[in-house]
Amino acid sequence: MVERRYRSRMGWAAGLAAPAAGPAEKEERTRNGGQDGQQDQGGQGRETTQDTGWSSQERAILVGADLRHPGVRGRTDAASRARSAGATLGAEDSMAELEELARTAGAAVAGRLMQKLDHPNPSTFLGKGKLEELKELAQEERADLVIFDEELTPSQQRNLENALKVKIVDRTSLILDIFAQRARTREGQLQVELAQLEYLLPRLSQLWVQFSRLGGAGSGGGGRIATRGPGETQLEVDRRAIRRKVADLREKIERISDQRGLYRSRRKEDALPIAAIVGYTNAGKSTLLRALTDADVLVENKLFATLDPTTRRVKLPNGQEFLLTDTVGFIQRLPTALVAAFKATLEEINDADILIHVVDVTHPNREEQIQAVGQTLDELKIGEKPVITALNKVDQLSPEELAVLPLESYPNGVPIAAARGTGLDKLLETVQAVLDESADRVLVEVRIPYTAGELVRLFHQRGVVESEEFGEEGTDLRGTLPRRFAGTFERYALPRAG
Repeated sequence: MVERRYRSRMGWAAGLAAPAAGPAEKEERTRNGGQDGQQDQGGQGRETTQDTGWSSQERAILVGADLRHPGVRGRTDAASRARSAGATLGAEDSMAELEELARTAGAAVAGRLMQKLDHPNPSTFLGKGKLEELKELAQEERADLVIFDEELTPSQQRNLENALKVKIVDRTSLILDIFAQRARTREGQLQVELAQLEYLLPRLSQLWVQFSRLGGAGSGGGGRIATRGPGETQLEVDRRAIRRKVADLREKIERISDQRGLYRSRRKEDALPIAAIVGYTNAGKSTLLRALTDADVLVENKLFATLDPTTRRVKLPNGQEFLLTDTVGFIQRLPTALVAAFKATLEEINDADILIHVVDVTHPNREEQIQAVGQTLDELKIGEKPVITALNKVDQLSPEELAVLPLESYPNGVPIAAARGTGLDKLLETVQAVLDESADRVLVEVRIPYTAGELVRLFHQRGVVESEEFGEEGTDLRGTLPRRFAGTFERYALPRAG
């Protein structure tokens, strides 16, 4: 219950999409909506955007910074400098991505503002003049919130809200809000809640600075002194409550992680190879899983359409089966709290034998997206694994663009169009070849009695069957198996001719 006190101020958990407006509010919004997209009358770096959303949507102004020192983004501590190194997109491209994030969260983008900075202002992030310009733009566009393409410090967020009189949302809290909307499973919901609370905890003291001003009146110091004690007491109560909640969530997630570990152990007993689908958000990972397996997963043209991992069996051209797992999409500067919270889920990648990296070839920043995925995998300490690059959405390329697509530049590059089913046979052939190459295989000839039929099934799952005959004493199989499984069939080996 404690964190609810702060939800309206932090912008997450309650969701950016406001509840349906009443008739009077809708009429007022409709009456005032004709000014959307008007020509900019202000300073450089400012623009308005056509609002095509429903009247119940919150109207957002997007704010970005073109930082001349790429190692410095909103904050200067070591952890933040490390996170800023994950910024793979330029300022304009990052703003375009922020707009897509805002729309995914349910906001209607009413305007954008950009400032070139050597260093962010430690108090308000923006310079004084640009802050005044932002205030005017927010008032003109009747904005409900302002979204920054950076992670703000608690004091910056508080000072900005005091100056602008609207809700301030930074990039991290925006992504947290989207994850909160998208999480469907119990595990996903717990992980998102943990990330939200860890984001909120260091901001409690700054929030209470403003709350404490509500008590006590008069020009003297008595009001502030009378308010300070209860305020500090309540702050500590809230901190303890949230820390207890965080500990409880971690314990629950740990239990779920243990259960997931048991599932992974059972998969290893089934002896099926595992391929994990990775890639930038909205590259087409879930579409690929659905195309290959007919899995009932959400396919939507939005960022982070699916968060919860899904695993299905797939049969290769040689009859061998493997497990295909879809994972959460990556994005540049993915919040550290989310990476930590989803670590149990992302362990699915670590257990995979190969990775299928889905890339949207039509995206103008595909190389930067590939870099962002690589950085996140490094952050997760994923070891060296064979990679197949599925270059998706080639059906949207012209014949000339397709002809010059540099397949050789990508590890095991395969052009596909998952939505149309184009290139999937070639993709499966590549998966088969990479699995064969990564496995140490031996030739096996065995006669398996009918009473041990489960071994025939195992041979088909993990091996490549060259011949199969049914005799009086059992099933004769000839083919190749990974060396670690050859011992299981040793007692049934047929004598070699000659």
